[in-house]
Amino acid sequence: MFSLLYLKRAFNESDEPLVVRWSENVQLHFFSGIAYYEPKLPCDPVQISRFRHVPGEAGVEQLLKATIEAAVSMGPVKKSEFERLTVDTTVQEKAVAFPTDSRLLEVACEKIVCPPPPVYKRLKRVSRRQRTILGSLLREVGRRMTELTQDPRAVAAQHS
Repeated sequence: MFSLLYLKRAFNESDEPLVVRWSENVQLHFFSGIAYYEPKLPCDPVQISRFRHVPGEAGVEQLLKATIEAAVSMGPVKKSEFERLTVDTTVQEKAVAFPTDSRLLEVACEKIVCPPPPVYKRLKRVSRRQRTILGSLLREVGRRMTELTQDPRAVAAQHS
C-alpha cells in the first residue's frame, strides 16, 4: 500500500487509474516488492484512499525520508546528489487543450448540431404551428369561461 501511495504521488494520478496502471506494468510490481507478475488489480481503489489516512501526511513524508536514507546507505544514490537541486523550466505545461479533452468534444458536438438540417426546419415550423393552435384554443376557452361566469342565464339556455 505504501508503494501505491508513492506511485500515486509520483504519477499524480487518482486511485482508479493508478491501480489499473500498476496491474499492467511489471516494473511497478517489482517496485512494490512483488517477485512475479500477476495481471490483476492489487486492491480496490477505495482501499488506497482509506489507507492514506492511516500514516497521515507526516507518516508518508517520514517514509520518503527513510527511503532516501536507505538508497544513500545502499549506494545507488550519493548524498551529494541531494545537496543541489536543478529545476528544468524549459518543459512546462501550457494551457493547451488536447483533442482528447472533453470540453473540445462538447464544443465540437454543439457545432455539429447547431446548423439545422431541413428536417429540423420542418420540425420547428410544425411545433410553431402547434403552439399557435394551442394559444388560440386557450384564448377561446378563456373567453367562454368568462362569459359563463358573467351570465348564468346563458349557461341554463345552453343546457336546455
